[in-house]
Amino acid sequence: MSRLRYFARRTAITAVLIFMVASALFVFFRLMPGDYSALLIQQGMTPDQAAKLEAKWGLNAPLHEQYFKYVVNLLTADAGQSFRHGSPVWELVRPRIINSAILVFPAITATYIIGSVIGTIIGRYRGGFLEKSSIITVSMFHSIPDFFLGILLIAAFSSTLGIFPTSGMLSTQTSIMIQDQPFWHRFLLKEFWMHYALPFATITLYFMQYPALIMRNSVVEVSDQEFLHYHRLKGLPRGKLLRKLMRHASLPVITLYPISLATSISGLVLIEIVFNWPGIGRLLVDSVLARDFPVIQFVFLVAAVWVILGNFVVDLLYGVIDPRVSVAGDGNE
Repeated sequence: MSRLRYFARRTAITAVLIFMVASALFVFFRLMPGDYSALLIQQGMTPDQAAKLEAKWGLNAPLHEQYFKYVVNLLTADAGQSFRHGSPVWELVRPRIINSAILVFPAITATYIIGSVIGTIIGRYRGGFLEKSSIITVSMFHSIPDFFLGILLIAAFSSTLGIFPTSGMLSTQTSIMIQDQPFWHRFLLKEFWMHYALPFATITLYFMQYPALIMRNSVVEVSDQEFLHYHRLKGLPRGKLLRKLMRHASLPVITLYPISLATSISGLVLIEIVFNWPGIGRLLVDSVLARDFPVIQFVFLVAAVWVILGNFVVDLLYGVIDPRVSVAGDGNE
């Protein structure tokens, strides 16, 4: 199988998985007890208004017609309308996805860079106090629930020391002042980075265990391979030898990186609640409390797509990063 055919096959499988998840979410939310009419009436609408909205969204149509309309709407980037806000779901979710990505991607990236360095050092100089203390430290941070770790950082650096704000992306006053500015303008403000520091640190400390320990084990394994003994006999300087060691030992860490990006969305919910961060985790909780089913359904779909695409990227990275990994049959055709 050529790499192009493998890529096409994996792309098709990924598309089918996303379609299956979207279909499963449709069935799940339609099988839930209660109906949309009762929910709309509970939210203050008259029965006539609720009936009109049902007709508009096709909620009073047969199930197969609802499903067809649901699929067509998703293909045309129409995720429905929020019951709570009265605005299109995509317009409501899109800025929250950006806010979550701004928090997760840099934090996980920093985690893997710092964790890889720590893992290289303790793997290279194993058996001493540095290795034992580093393993205990990163394991301790990961053993603490992520939301409780955030609370501890708030208690230490906000309530006690008063260095960082406790929550939010910006203060209410600053948000009002820059509401007419471009979205990226907030990233130029010192206040944003002060609010950003604690949730960033929470994610970084919590996920540090994975890259540090995996890199440590990989370094221990690679250190005994023949090519490193050859470079030592050649008299390669210590710095260059360490770089070669890191490059060859980094494959397991690199391939785990997209998986951590994908799975980290599960921890975003509690972290965003603790820090009142306006991301999709916070939006999901607010929507559940308000029983805003169109938003809940779409956020679940976004989370599933996030995970599926993360695994898709990992599959492609294996064949690109490590020349020893090849597609079955590649080179025999």
